Amino acid sequence: MTISSRPTKALAILGTGSDVGKSLIVAGICRLLSRKGVRTAPFKAQNMALNSFVTLEGGEIGRAQALQAQACGIEATVDMNPILLKPESDSRSQVIVKGKVYEALDALTYFERKETLFNIVRDCYARLASEYEYIVIEGAGSAAEMNLRDRDIVNWPVVELADASVVLVADIDRGGVFAQIIGTLDLLAPPERRRVRGVIVNKFRGDRRLFDDGVRILESRTGIPVLGVVPFLRGLRLDQEDSLDLDRARSTQFRSDLTNVAVVLLPRMSNFTDFNALAAEKDVALRFVASPEELLGADVVILPGSKNTLEDLDYLVTAGFPAAVDSHVQRGGELIGICAGYQMLGREIADPRGLERGGTSIGLGLLDVRTELDVPKICRQVRATSLLYDLKQSAPIYGYEIRMGRTSRGDVHPCFQIEASEILGGSAMGDEGAASENGRVWGTSIHGLFDQAAFRRGWLNRARGQKGLPPIALSISELVAIQLRAELDRWADHVQQYVNMEAIYTVLKGR
Repeated sequence: MTISSRPTKALAILGTGSDVGKSLIVAGICRLLSRKGVRTAPFKAQNMALNSFVTLEGGEIGRAQALQAQACGIEATVDMNPILLKPESDSRSQVIVKGKVYEALDALTYFERKETLFNIVRDCYARLASEYEYIVIEGAGSAAEMNLRDRDIVNWPVVELADASVVLVADIDRGGVFAQIIGTLDLLAPPERRRVRGVIVNKFRGDRRLFDDGVRILESRTGIPVLGVVPFLRGLRLDQEDSLDLDRARSTQFRSDLTNVAVVLLPRMSNFTDFNALAAEKDVALRFVASPEELLGADVVILPGSKNTLEDLDYLVTAGFPAAVDSHVQRGGELIGICAGYQMLGREIADPRGLERGGTSIGLGLLDVRTELDVPKICRQVRATSLLYDLKQSAPIYGYEIRMGRTSRGDVHPCFQIEASEILGGSAMGDEGAASENGRVWGTSIHGLFDQAAFRRGWLNRARGQKGLPPIALSISELVAIQLRAELDRWADHVQQYVNMEAIYTVLKGR
């Protein structure tokens, strides 16, 4: 079926609650539209997530919108996610507007800025609508948050702005799917309900035919068609931003014939997607750990990024991690810090501007570096080469930085050389990161290192050699990269199989 070119049409994917699968449903639909050669873009007015992505122009957006842009076959831009909220505590978030830090605000103050912020949302949507035939909009939380109606800038105001039709997504895996769908529809205002053109029941487990009666009940009670019952797709490896399969990730068993990697589960951990490609390698056992005891058996310990470096540093100390990581290093284990984790490995972190809590905190002291939290926030894509001991490679590493800290090295080696690149906006050249002389303790501000097959395999083979295991061919890691890139199409095929896409295309065409 061919979709003809015409003025921009919009479809909004709203949910009965958070984490029902809106982001992935949007990505699947975007991919299917892209396959048809239709110029499509994703849009989410306001996102709350600690996993983010840096666009080519140096703007910070939600990771889900970057994935959705990839599904569309286009570069991600800040217009696709005008507002990103990054929680710093239970009551305050750093507000990112059009990719740049706007201010750290509590919820009440943020809501007072509604008019100003929604004008920005309107402008960003208008730019996208002028460039693309179709916009697939993702909502946030529930479509029926009655207490937030007068402050909403992400669900119904955007639907009305775009004159969009709506498909409602519910999660049957969490139970209560009838109450989710019927309750949500009953709470909508009549004009809102009239925009709902269908329902998708997501994350079904078991024999899908057992829900045939459920489909009939839902359609009879609501008068709205169920456009699909989507089975849970096991083993899907796509970057997501708000959820992590902690039970599976924390239950991974370490083995003597694998490279055992322990990632410390910080309370404000950010960008856990840094480890998706690493976890996909067959010779890696990657476990997220919440206690020092769980480090036992690890060959490598990683301190990841954090949205609140000083609070998470306090957590490490209180939980007893310093003695455990010291013991790990003394036994010959490898210790890595990424972004905030790198800062924590240093001697001290100063916060003279009070960007987090002010004052100076003593770091773990495993690298001779000092960090000062400062503005403006640095967001950029980078290209670099490795300077790590026994891991010098000619193949470039592509990644990105998202940081408030400026870290200075003392008597310690850098571990990467950042190269200037016209493609990456002429980012500054220079040494980056820090490493011990033998390269067993190192830290960097570059996210996405392990996404690069050549670096990942070289680093893994070095780790394998440390425990007497033979190296594995680069082609194995290159195959992992190919498989990960194919995951979007595997998910799109799944959506196409279980969702009535002809009905979706009809809704998009406005019929």
